Amino acid sequence: MSILPEVPLLNHSTLGSFLARRFEAQSERLSDIPHPDQLKDAPKGAERLARAIRNQERIALVGDYDVDGVTSTAIVKRFFDLIPYPLVTVIPNRFTDGYGVSRGVLERLDADVIFTVDNGINAIEAAQVCKERGIDLIITDHHTPGDTLPDAYAIVNPKQSDCPYPFKEICGAQVGWLLMGQLKQELGLAINMRQFFPFLALAVIADVMPLVGINRAIVKAGLEMMRSSHLAPFSLIRDFLNRSSISSEDIAFQIAPRINSAGRLEDAKIALDFLLADTTEKAYHQFELLTALNTLRKETEAQTTAEAMLRVHPNDSVIVVAHEGWNEGVVGIVASRLVNHFQKPAIVLSIHNGIAKGSGRSIGNVDLYRLIKSQEDLLGKFGGHKMAAGLSMDSHNVEAFRIGINAKAKEVDPADFIPVNEIIGELEHETINFQLLELLEQFEPYGEGNPRPRFLIRDAEVVAVKLFGSDQSHSRLELRPNKVSPKTIEMIAFRRTLDTPEDKKISCSYTVNKNEWAGRVSIQLMVERVF
Repeated sequence: MSILPEVPLLNHSTLGSFLARRFEAQSERLSDIPHPDQLKDAPKGAERLARAIRNQERIALVGDYDVDGVTSTAIVKRFFDLIPYPLVTVIPNRFTDGYGVSRGVLERLDADVIFTVDNGINAIEAAQVCKERGIDLIITDHHTPGDTLPDAYAIVNPKQSDCPYPFKEICGAQVGWLLMGQLKQELGLAINMRQFFPFLALAVIADVMPLVGINRAIVKAGLEMMRSSHLAPFSLIRDFLNRSSISSEDIAFQIAPRINSAGRLEDAKIALDFLLADTTEKAYHQFELLTALNTLRKETEAQTTAEAMLRVHPNDSVIVVAHEGWNEGVVGIVASRLVNHFQKPAIVLSIHNGIAKGSGRSIGNVDLYRLIKSQEDLLGKFGGHKMAAGLSMDSHNVEAFRIGINAKAKEVDPADFIPVNEIIGELEHETINFQLLELLEQFEPYGEGNPRPRFLIRDAEVVAVKLFGSDQSHSRLELRPNKVSPKTIEMIAFRRTLDTPEDKKISCSYTVNKNEWAGRVSIQLMVERVF
């Protein structure tokens, strides 16, 4: 039985004051985005690209297959189309190429200059191959650098220890966009770089960057621009969502998974073609493919999650599970599902031909990258950041890795394992109204670093529980919060089947959301955690 947290009773005024305090020390003006020349090697990289353009050299771009990587690629390709200058774009296939600018990818490229977006910080071998072939390699990335950096022509990554760029927590698309901004200046072009904000908003949200400071400013502007953008992909997104405004949660839960599904199950080029579509017909066709892949992804993920749950060592502090034949494209999502279920960091590995390859997700304040790095003697490759990482190893090393990482996890402060999803207070039933929705909208976009407020409902009477959805996998709860009041409220628990408790009482955390359907707006209370 969980102990319910002691939280204050909130009204609209005290809630507004609490949310405002989150941003007191953060500037949210677009004018405060630091100049690209503060990024180490950005001037050097931009000068080399400008020289290549003036000399009619061959330029190739290597992206990545997640939303950040695909969006980064789309931004750079659109920028080069505006110059205009031919650019060869390659997004590695997860299953045949592996991650990033690998030797296999380089063998397919005939270029004088190759640059990366959202990958490359650990591409030691690729940099050596480029050197041998006389290719200048420019790396742009945002993942945590290892102890040894690639021997590249230029490395643009704010997480380098000697990079003076003041805002470190930016995604790969932002780094690529900043380099394009520097290139624009180098070439003396009059391109408005703000036109890329809708793409940046998509990447920042999908890559779970903290929505504070300049990230928050970019996402707010980008979401607003999506509402009126004439670009085919955003027109389609608007039509698909059928909402008067687009929220960060719409992107995170409706759009990003579809874009991600291409690289997870088939080929990220399907998603890139969607983001580069120049007609609504092309965008629609690609989006249909993405939606079909996303449906398949959900089925594959559900089956893999069920199998992974059976392989968990319940007493471990860090979950490590591996199995032959799991789809490599869904193991990251499965890791997230295990984190949510067990409230522990989780690493899920798929074994193919004797190699275990997969992804990890963290929780609370646990630095998963540091934990994985402690076992690097057992690993082939690894990379990522505090909350998420990718890794590979010989399948014979999996058990030693599990034991080793759990031994290292004993050194972590137990408080770091507590999820950072604080419940901020209780709301009187009467305060849950449209004025509350308006108040909450003032502090959007919500996401990492600015979580949507979570409230507590304590010992509410369960009047009814009904399952709904095509597979009856969601629950609708009718609750009476107050014994003396006949009024009931409705709550929704997505992807969860709940039963009526024996004592007909429930305590849970929940969020307050705006629901739009067929032009009608209603308040939707979403169950987060049942105590």
